[in-house]
Amino acid sequence: MENITASIVVYKNNPVELERAIKSFLTSKLSGKLYIIDNSPTPAAREVCNAFDCHYIFTGSNLGYGKAHNLVMCESIGRASYHLVLNPDVYFDSDVLGKLFLFMEEHPQAGLAMPKVLYPDGTLQRLCKLLPTPLNLATRRFLPFSSQLLKKTNDHYEMNLSHYNRVMNVPFLSGCFMFLRTAALRKTGLFDERFFLYAEDTDLSRRIHREFKTMFFPFAEIYHTHGRGSYKDLRLTWYNLKSAIQYFNKWGWLFDKERKMVNEIAALPFQTINNYGPVSMNGATVAQRSMNE
Repeated sequence: MENITASIVVYKNNPVELERAIKSFLTSKLSGKLYIIDNSPTPAAREVCNAFDCHYIFTGSNLGYGKAHNLVMCESIGRASYHLVLNPDVYFDSDVLGKLFLFMEEHPQAGLAMPKVLYPDGTLQRLCKLLPTPLNLATRRFLPFSSQLLKKTNDHYEMNLSHYNRVMNVPFLSGCFMFLRTAALRKTGLFDERFFLYAEDTDLSRRIHREFKTMFFPFAEIYHTHGRGSYKDLRLTWYNLKSAIQYFNKWGWLFDKERKMVNEIAALPFQTINNYGPVSMNGATVAQRSMNE
């Protein structure tokens, strides 16, 4: 069985960024098979992929983000211990996968992990979130922090009181880099293919969080270009709104008892564990807490 397989879904992506993402994964000693699923109108990414040891799949149509990943994840859950869902605009150092692999091996109750995510200039991306309410998504999209109250609401949603400097169990982790235990996927299922683009990561995180821990691990760092396309492209804005409607139709709009309970637990100031102990990781001593909540 392989240690880690990975999939990258592309749609008219920058070939330089794609090449950098491919190199980031393949330079790790733990990396296994890498799949590139191309939803573009033409197989333009094939030339980039041919230069590397990866498996290229041209779908011939835009299947959507989750459905394209599912094409290969259904195979990976039987051939690898972990599967990485990776965006084509992400890059990282060669030791990142090793740190995450060791963390997950030492914590079998974790079904999903995400490292600290930075912009290319080193600025933190706040991608640890509570389960969203309709108000969260509406204000972030159309009333971006126009008052102190909205800013406070968003700070709560993004778990900013955590300072992003400790291991914590987070209900919603970004889909740009999902380090998934395949045993968890066998239990909870893959991406819900009803979501064409956006919200599929929220939904999968939530389902895994029901059965396992979904962990933020800040002692590994990656870089994410993060173009925020839905703020610039009306077509992507429509996909975003449609997915939000589908998500709340599935889980509940105003009345979602599970969301309320999960968010209350996750937002407790000291909900990440007591009893830190030093753990050696690739020569570096990392402060890590036990996961016995």
